[in-house]
Amino acid sequence: MNGDSFSAGEQIVSPAYIRQGREARRGHEQLIRVLLEKGKCPQDAWDESTIELFLHELAVMDSNNFLGNCGVGEREGRVACGMVSRRHYRLIHGIGRSGDISAVQPKAAGSSLLNKLTNSVVLDILRTAGVRTATGCFVVPMATGMSLTLCFLTLRHKRPKAKYILWPRIDQKSCFKSMITAGFEPVVIENVLEGDELRTDLNAVKSRILELGAENILCVHSTTSCFAPRVPDRLEGLAEICAKYDIPHIVNNAYGVQSSKCMHLIQQGARRGRIDAFVQSLDKNFMVPVGGAVVAGFDDSFLEEISKMYPGRASASPSLDVLITLLSLGASGYKNLLTERKELFAYLANELKTLAAKHNERLLDTPQNPISLAMSLKNMNDKGTSAITQLGSMLFTRQVSGARVVPLGTSQTVSGHVFKGFMSHSNDYPCAYLNAASAIGIKKQDIDLFIKRLDKCLRQCRKEKPVEVVASGAPPTTDEEITELTKDLTASLHVEAEDLD
Repeated sequence: MNGDSFSAGEQIVSPAYIRQGREARRGHEQLIRVLLEKGKCPQDAWDESTIELFLHELAVMDSNNFLGNCGVGEREGRVACGMVSRRHYRLIHGIGRSGDISAVQPKAAGSSLLNKLTNSVVLDILRTAGVRTATGCFVVPMATGMSLTLCFLTLRHKRPKAKYILWPRIDQKSCFKSMITAGFEPVVIENVLEGDELRTDLNAVKSRILELGAENILCVHSTTSCFAPRVPDRLEGLAEICAKYDIPHIVNNAYGVQSSKCMHLIQQGARRGRIDAFVQSLDKNFMVPVGGAVVAGFDDSFLEEISKMYPGRASASPSLDVLITLLSLGASGYKNLLTERKELFAYLANELKTLAAKHNERLLDTPQNPISLAMSLKNMNDKGTSAITQLGSMLFTRQVSGARVVPLGTSQTVSGHVFKGFMSHSNDYPCAYLNAASAIGIKKQDIDLFIKRLDKCLRQCRKEKPVEVVASGAPPTTDEEITELTKDLTASLHVEAEDLD
């Protein structure tokens, strides 16, 4: 209500009470004003009533919510179901215009303001997380893979002769397919084994540049966050190579915002060499539903080119989700989550190391990977690949999600390219292993329960498989044996471990 409305209210209810209500509303409005003026994530969390008031104020600025609006076009923000309208806080028009995802919509001042403000708040978080010299970013309603494709397609216009993308190998399908979908030929750079870690082969990158010709290379496509024993790429070295040969550099920072190490690598790469853009997932870093990513960089003009490459308008849902989340956490709340994640990483490493020793295995030494851990499965490998994949199925049926088991010798064809040792980021990694990660939002009880269930599964895998006991004519007799047999039979119906992450 405005001042006149409050004054009118004083004719109905005691003026003292109305003034108290007015002051309470001013408290909400003060928070909103500071947000709009500074464009930064508020230090302290907002309560839900302030967030909902803010979203309501934005929504009434969109034409579909105007009183007496008369829409005669094909895109008037009409929604058939009230539940859907409420789910989106009546912000129906989406973001951008047909020629630019970052452009302002005349029909939707509120949604446009939401879009601009979200980009500003997310940029503030990226800087706080470690990439302090980033100049801009924008939220795109596509997951990481398609957002990388958008970057590659933008570079096509800048380097029309280029047909190759140099890609230090990371066994994750979407980042490989992002290059194929954009119409380019990935040049796979195999990693080098240093101790237990798989690291970037900088000499191989230089060699391929000289072999193919810098003008024929669209970009180097590097990675920060990854599954151990692979570790983040040597971003500083790659950035220096890209600067020397004038080759663009796109970084897949999928879940790296939550890691100060990954963000530091990007910052240092940009300082010492060349990084044109880095792309990160919204769901993995900000705990919102899947469907959005953030494209960020150090050159506003290039970011603008990428945003203009997106065809048509776009859904505002990812922008709305991440803005609500960051307002509900505040900068301090998000920092606390990052600190908690790092502390629990150390706890997970210690617990997994202890469990590995108990089963005559070991925690692989991968100090350069700040999020993911790997435990060897050498003893199980003697029983064959089926025993390794069975462990993954057993964990999955016992409601352990996210853990991956990686057997030796698995090959897979992705978009016509054969990857030997797929999932291990190497043609011939020395041992089979199991992955677990300490990602943002994980709790100590998650780790404790995981260790308990993994311990039980490893103990069971040491025994003769229940299915084989039945086949030999010795059926299970105890209730416990029957229960375990049922679980293992159920496990066999599930997909193999490579699809369980």
